[in-house]
Amino acid sequence: IRPLSDGTGVIEVIEPRHSELVRMDPRPRGEYRQILLANIDQIVAVFACASPEPRLRMLDRFLVIAEKQGIPAVIIANKVDLVGMERARELFSLYPPLGYPVIYTSVRQGIGLDEVRECLRGKISGLAGPSGVGKSSLLNAIQPNLGLAVREVSEASGKGRHTTVVRQLFRLEMGGYVADLPGLRALALWDTQPEELDGYFPELRERVAQCQFSDCTHTTEPGCAVLAALERGEIHPARYESYLRMRFGGEE
Repeated sequence: IRPLSDGTGVIEVIEPRHSELVRMDPRPRGEYRQILLANIDQIVAVFACASPEPRLRMLDRFLVIAEKQGIPAVIIANKVDLVGMERARELFSLYPPLGYPVIYTSVRQGIGLDEVRECLRGKISGLAGPSGVGKSSLLNAIQPNLGLAVREVSEASGKGRHTTVVRQLFRLEMGGYVADLPGLRALALWDTQPEELDGYFPELRERVAQCQFSDCTHTTEPGCAVLAALERGEIHPARYESYLRMRFGGEE
């Protein structure tokens, strides 16, 4: 962009995107691709260890969305002070072995805040998570009034039946940007074919080629490598249940 003297500017070159977070319009009138964030470096999923209880099936849905769109994902387990570090690590223990980093935080006790800063520094990050997990407090602890600013935009964009959801990048003083993604769950998985879903679960993906049938659903088929791994305890039952819920329907 070349700035002009009157404060406006002229776009001179459009650089290629290296990544994008896309929402597809599921209405039958035709496909419509809405770019939620361009050149996003990571999705940061913020969940509380308690109050509210962590909804890990919702977290799994976020991770599938990140996998589908090729965007790295980081998990923040907040409010560690409510349960203690040992219990917090137990709650989220299934994710680090799958390649998803988990940062344990407590604003009240000042735990993990430096790790969060390093995670966000110099990157474009999309923040996702259910309400009440302490995201605003966490952002305020990282940078004064940042969480308040993010929340005000999110609340303003959600008012009214026909309000367009506003996406705004907030500059980090340490370098980088964050954007709130309150509508990430609305991405859903409608544009994902059931037979491709196993490719977005790392622990299933690495075993699919070993299944006896190429169209294996990993439910009742003989010679299923996924079921065999589940029996041996190599796949966490909660993750397998998330796969079943997403493939065959059900609530998070």
